[in-house]
Amino acid sequence: MLLEKNVEEFVASVASKDPAPGGGSVAALSSSLASALTAMVGNLTIGRKAYQKLSEEQQKELDENFTKVQELMDRLNQLTEEDTTAFNGVMKAFKMPKETEEDKKIRKAAIEEATKEALEVPLTVGKESLEVLKLQQAFADNGNPNAITDVGVGALLAYAGLEGALFNVLINLQGLSDEAYIQDIKKQCEDLKEEGNKLKEATLSTVYTKLG
Repeated sequence: MLLEKNVEEFVASVASKDPAPGGGSVAALSSSLASALTAMVGNLTIGRKAYQKLSEEQQKELDENFTKVQELMDRLNQLTEEDTTAFNGVMKAFKMPKETEEDKKIRKAAIEEATKEALEVPLTVGKESLEVLKLQQAFADNGNPNAITDVGVGALLAYAGLEGALFNVLINLQGLSDEAYIQDIKKQCEDLKEEGNKLKEATLSTVYTKLG
């Protein structure tokens, strides 16, 4: 289990000759860390003197975003594990027999199905990373100003997780033959990347403004 490893062990696993855990799991972990940093800013903000001076609406937004970002952190931790499991499923399909034409036909179908299942994991990471990015602006605007750099690092990590996850989606598409499916997934990736980049840049703009 990846999540049972300490940091040093996890890094060593990534650095090893094994293809998994790889970029997909690291992308999910990046967005999980982004969630964790955002949650930390929430912990350093909610209930404090400056928080009490905010409007009821601003407090409510911070409270709701704080709850959501912790839920996303747990989900992204789970996806860090799932990405490696999904990759192993594809490898299992590639090892199926291919001695006869019937074997080859069955193997090809199994590879296609396993690949579709595998790319759904990083696609979900991309979508969840976007949700993290949506929650961060409130903390940039009204979070503890002493933790503004943590919001910035969180935004960078969430976007890295998003685009990194989409890399893994796109490379899996290369092995598929379902053209309608391919075009649909590509469009989803383009939309996620565009919206994610806008959110990241908006948050970073606030961070840099507050840093002077």
